[in-house]
Amino acid sequence: MAGSRESSAEHLLARSGMQRVPSPRLELFQFRDFLPTELCEQLIALIEKGRRPSTIADANGDRYFRTSETCDLDAANPAVARLEAMLAELSGIDSAFGEPIQGQRYAVGQEFKPHTDYFAPDGADFAKFCAVSGQRTWTFMIYLNDVEVGGATRFKVIGKTFQPEVGKLLCWNNRRPDGSVNPNTLHHGMKVRKGLKYVITKWYREKEWGWE
Repeated sequence: MAGSRESSAEHLLARSGMQRVPSPRLELFQFRDFLPTELCEQLIALIEKGRRPSTIADANGDRYFRTSETCDLDAANPAVARLEAMLAELSGIDSAFGEPIQGQRYAVGQEFKPHTDYFAPDGADFAKFCAVSGQRTWTFMIYLNDVEVGGATRFKVIGKTFQPEVGKLLCWNNRRPDGSVNPNTLHHGMKVRKGLKYVITKWYREKEWGWE
């Protein structure tokens, strides 16, 4: 699928170790040990250097809705370039359709309350965020470390919870089979109770990424 703007369940499941969550409501996958520990450690160091308060589209007035910190990772950095290539090979999606890779850091008490990754079609910021590159299609998220207590990701609609593990990847299709956005992808980055949590997030779009 080189050069493609799309991934698929068939492509993902062709990779040994990829597991699909058995639910008809969404396409959701888990892949343990996707990243080696040494690459996770390099990415954590980059996040520590560049972190800033996280933001959200369509602010809802809840200042505690997303309390993590975010880091925009430099595509020219060797560790980031290596990760980008690994994700392109795994997903089958050309990197041109991806947003820049981000890292997030969660300290004790920090969380991202239940949300979806797509931009709400009726949201105030929909045109702003989708005019150039279109809607988000796939999400690829990677845990970079084990968390002492807390920090799980819970998909509330299907009642599935994933615990952070070094190098474990989660990915899901933000759409239904007909191409409409899928509210069943609602998920909660739960509070860290002890320790720190570091994750990587890569979002893909309908069109080539056109923002600077």
